[in-house]
Amino acid sequence: MSVIADAPMIEHHRQPLGIGEARPRLSWTLRHADPGWQQRAYRLLIERGGAEQVTEVASAEQILVPWPGEPLTSRESATVRVQVCGEDGTWSEPSEPSTLEAGLLTPQDWRARPVGARSLEHRDSDSRRPSLVRREFDLDGEIASARLYASAHGLYEAEINGTRVGTDTLAPGWTSYTTRLRYYTYDVTELLRPGGNAVGAWLADGWYRGRIGWYEGFRNVFGEDLSFLGQLEVTYTDGRTETIATDRSWRTAPSPILRSGIYDGEDYDARLEQAGWSAPGFDDGAWEQVAVRYRDPATLVAPTAPPVRCTEEVRPVEVLTSPAGNRILDFGQNLAGRVRLRVSGPAGTTVRLRTAEVLQEGELYTRPLRSARSTDHYTLAGRETEEWEPRFTFHGFRYVEVDGWPGDLDADVAAGALAARVLHTDVERTGWFACSDELVSKLHENIVWGMRSNFVDVPTDCPQRDERAGWTGDIQVFGPTASFLFDVSGMLAGWLRDVEADQLPDGTVPWYVPVIPAHRMWTPIRPGAAWGDVATMLPWTLYQRFGDAGVLETQYGSATRWVDLVDRLAGDDHLWDEGFQLGDWLDPAAPPDDPADARTDRYLVATAYFARSSRLMAQTAERLGKTEDAARYRALADAVAEAFRAAYVLPDGRMTSDAVTAYALGLEFDLLTPAQREVAGRRLAELVREAGHRIATGFVGTPLVTDALTSAGELETAYGLLQERECPSWLYQVEQGATTVWERWDSMLPDGTVNPGKMTSFNHYALGAVADWLHRVVAGLAPAEPGYRRIRFAPRPGGGLTHASARHLTPYGEAAIRWELAGGELTVEVTVPVGTEGVLELPGAEPEILGHGQHRRVVA
Repeated sequence: MSVIADAPMIEHHRQPLGIGEARPRLSWTLRHADPGWQQRAYRLLIERGGAEQVTEVASAEQILVPWPGEPLTSRESATVRVQVCGEDGTWSEPSEPSTLEAGLLTPQDWRARPVGARSLEHRDSDSRRPSLVRREFDLDGEIASARLYASAHGLYEAEINGTRVGTDTLAPGWTSYTTRLRYYTYDVTELLRPGGNAVGAWLADGWYRGRIGWYEGFRNVFGEDLSFLGQLEVTYTDGRTETIATDRSWRTAPSPILRSGIYDGEDYDARLEQAGWSAPGFDDGAWEQVAVRYRDPATLVAPTAPPVRCTEEVRPVEVLTSPAGNRILDFGQNLAGRVRLRVSGPAGTTVRLRTAEVLQEGELYTRPLRSARSTDHYTLAGRETEEWEPRFTFHGFRYVEVDGWPGDLDADVAAGALAARVLHTDVERTGWFACSDELVSKLHENIVWGMRSNFVDVPTDCPQRDERAGWTGDIQVFGPTASFLFDVSGMLAGWLRDVEADQLPDGTVPWYVPVIPAHRMWTPIRPGAAWGDVATMLPWTLYQRFGDAGVLETQYGSATRWVDLVDRLAGDDHLWDEGFQLGDWLDPAAPPDDPADARTDRYLVATAYFARSSRLMAQTAERLGKTEDAARYRALADAVAEAFRAAYVLPDGRMTSDAVTAYALGLEFDLLTPAQREVAGRRLAELVREAGHRIATGFVGTPLVTDALTSAGELETAYGLLQERECPSWLYQVEQGATTVWERWDSMLPDGTVNPGKMTSFNHYALGAVADWLHRVVAGLAPAEPGYRRIRFAPRPGGGLTHASARHLTPYGEAAIRWELAGGELTVEVTVPVGTEGVLELPGAEPEILGHGQHRRVVA
């Protein structure tokens, strides 16, 4: 047997250092198995404290298997290898090892207290200046290992002995700060030395204390202090340990950052730098003693996902001169990040970098940013060469207006003086798609860029204007696409913990998470369909795509509270037909000043989602072995579906809202009788054709319409919708030069001017949810069982395409499909990973079961 087991994955961590799970689940992929080979048992070889524990389990499971033995203790490390056994009883060689290390698992582990500047004056002013904090210390022996556990009220970057700690940015991210504040763990062994050492941190407002939310002027929404929380733990080679924690012995001073904000950008004066401030021997006599503040250590949580990092640099493709004489860099790609510069010039020279997504009449167009200043300033110190990028902000942009550049901008850009640093949560890319229609392939690329731009610690709506919030409806509809393109399992599971933390006691799920507390003064949190249904639908998506039943268990209480709330609101007639609803948000027929005024009755939408969430609750309860709950929610789902039909389906089978979204909901949420389905499918296709295949759906209908057409036997109509180029359509945006997906179908009007609506983002992912249909139907790659344990290969060629392909790194390994039409023959090549089973469903052929390996089929 030649099977090879890869090094185990620890929960969903890319780097399992400082994890928060005491009993982390383990997964592994298998390679090079002989045809027909199947795992029948596995061994876990776990080394802890110098002793190896071997656990053998008779099971074919290899995804998220339970941790054997005793739970980890705080700071404990372990090395894990796996062996697998086939039906012949032969064991593989042990895998390569994975080393994991627990973080601080109990509140009692924390000695650190938040420390920062003593003064809070000017806290409501735009000119609030962030601070630095530092401390020196001596180490009296050889160092075996050292860990820094760090967090902040605000954002931080730590330094030890003059060297930056880690590669993350915007740490500790944005969570429901009152109940959950992340801390990160860094291996800093190589940064320390016997004798004198120093540790320090930069601080800035970030989401915690900065201006946040779309009601201009809100600051300090989570707290007033700006504080660093750091615990440096050193282990000497002789076994002794020493802890250097933030306390009143630390010192503080203003930093060279004059001001910093998520929306407004960063102003930095390099003349105010204090060389060596984070190194030993620095004279901090003029610095103040810090103020010590409070943080309940029970609220400190380890991350479940990678941090935000720079994942790519993009160079300008052109340097423009606007009609007004402004110099503008075109990076050729709308993205989320910030600009890094290298510059030489006289001390006191200030370079201004102002960002925007689009130009209008050749000038930078900032109206869509609303009140976000989105501008950075760098004042030179006068050194020979200076390199700088903002630390604590990010922008959504393609264009950057450069003012005050002290040199030949054209020549300096050509030499690499300015680059865009792309920022997003450093999740692993797992999905790819391509096809013979170059515009459709470009649409898919735009969807990927839109996702990257909006997965900046939380799944946001947009990265550019004064919003950037974790809108629950957006990720509810985009979750399946996101789960194919990137491994978002840990990130979204962690975000769902914030959903529950911010959920109201009555079960109401906020429209966006984390909630911005100050907004409650203006708009109370009210229940709303599609957005609140993230509590049921996103956990189910993560279970289906990653095979993680644990997220169903963890979120079960949150999900049941949501459905039970809607049940109470709907009353005995099971119709949710009262209260505020966003409905089919941003239907292209809605007026600019009322994006919720859609063609589909918003209460039809609400009741449809009530039925869908009730059905998913029944399936979730059944999967978790909660049989009584499963029966109750199944009966509820049946009752709501019956009420839906009675209220919204006319005797002739048409719907009271004779609109595309209404029929798509009825079909895809399985709310119609067989006879009604036939009528709905025909009418849906008629409406699409009557509209010239132009889009007639908003955030709710768009993810469903192509699937609804496909299931109704109207595949070519679905392709017509996909490939339409007139506004509104997906490819209209592409032909208009879009490099991401827009918020509105017509964010840019056909005459080249920007839509006058108040919400006109050029970087939203919600309408890109169609990519899930591209993967599953156009290319034909989909999970047939949770976690891709069984894989459905079912391409549906159409639309004049001559080839399409998809590739996905499933929890079991790579699955892939490529099909080609030539000479009347369909050739299909698929890859099935070890540990899974494929089901090949080709047009006109009987389904075929495939074992692991590569397969090729040709049908006429």
